[in-house]
Amino acid sequence: MRILDMIKNDKPGVYLLASLLAVSIAVPLLNLLVPESSVFHLSTYTVTLLGKYLTYALLALAADLVWGYLGILSLGHGAFFSLGGYAMGMYLMRQIGDRGVYGDPVLPDFMVFLNWHELPWFWHGFDHFWLAALMIILVPGILAYIFGYLAFRSRVTGVYLSIITQAMTYALMLAFFRNEMGFGGNNGLTDFKDILGFNLREDSTRIGLFLASAAALAAGYIVSRYIVSSRLGLACVAIRDAESRSRFIGYRVENIKLWIFVFSAVLAGIAGALYVPQVGIINPGEFSPLNSIELIIWVAIGGRNTLYGAIIGALLVNYAKTYFTAALPEVWLYALGALFVLVTLYLPKGIVGLRNLRGARA
Repeated sequence: MRILDMIKNDKPGVYLLASLLAVSIAVPLLNLLVPESSVFHLSTYTVTLLGKYLTYALLALAADLVWGYLGILSLGHGAFFSLGGYAMGMYLMRQIGDRGVYGDPVLPDFMVFLNWHELPWFWHGFDHFWLAALMIILVPGILAYIFGYLAFRSRVTGVYLSIITQAMTYALMLAFFRNEMGFGGNNGLTDFKDILGFNLREDSTRIGLFLASAAALAAGYIVSRYIVSSRLGLACVAIRDAESRSRFIGYRVENIKLWIFVFSAVLAGIAGALYVPQVGIINPGEFSPLNSIELIIWVAIGGRNTLYGAIIGALLVNYAKTYFTAALPEVWLYALGALFVLVTLYLPKGIVGLRNLRGARA
């Protein structure tokens, strides 16, 4: 009954999930069954692009969970996304084996190039998918737990917390740029061959990754909606709107913040793990604070505090980015900045707020 009530009260979410299901059915059919000569054929490149958009949507969902419902403006979610991506990248690198440029069955090419003679201890076991999947969850989750525990117990809030999260992701970016870290340095991890025994260059594998991204987004949305619709979600909103009052009436504010923050980081890590095999590379540039700032813009444009608005914002902005960076590359950043300013001034509830605005005028 609890889930049925949640669905009944979330019609936009139902429409979103229904659209996601329809796309998940249509995309494989248009790619695999429709001839390439047909105007309705969907290229593998487009499938990969759509899959990448879905991972960005899951990342935006994670950011909205903490910003929209806890009031935590995190400028470090790009770090959790990247850590999940690196965990997946390490697994994919171990799958290359002796098919690399240098033909070493154990060491990745960049380690051979840098004259490493043995595999670092933290790379051991990544030839098994189950360990990589575990690290995709644990590494972002543990970092979020440690960071959140220290920050929330110290009652750091507002812009100070935002700056600290940005400093965290910037520090990680600088660390991962170093060759001594053992993660490929500036070039990162790339030249992946297969995943779970499936060739990454096959159309069917690309379809599988697209469907996995769609399933992860749907599952992430349902779980997040369940959380924000529960008593825990109401407590989150209370903390967002009146943190001191919530603390005085008995809520364990630090614990609530901490566990929602950790869950959000895990979602971001999963998004990063799905992103890497589809784009074929992960490097320290993904840690860039600019990426985390752009993520916040997606959420703001779509509509924070709605979950589905963040997803819509991520999809629309990234589609526009793909189009304009090809057609008018010198204009895109100005257009994105102008869009963010206009939405902030005239649509504080984002694009999804247009529905409520239209209803109020009627």
